[in-house]
Amino acid sequence: TFVSAFTVLCGARTDLPDRHVCCVFWLNIAAALIQILTAIVMVGWIMSIFWGMDMVILAISQGYKEQGIPQQL
Repeated sequence: TFVSAFTVLCGARTDLPDRHVCCVFWLNIAAALIQILTAIVMVGWIMSIFWGMDMVILAISQGYKEQGIPQQL
């Protein structure tokens, strides 16, 4: 998206023919920045899900050890 913003300045066609080239450029730059920011959030969200799964698995395995029940995970 960031690269496509600069291709607009070089004469690439866009889906927004009624907008000025400069406006389309800044729209693409804004979209690229939003994509970068949300990528960080999504990675953190996915990491927290996996961390939570690990915590549940460890808690279950500790519960089996304390009760003397054979583990079947």
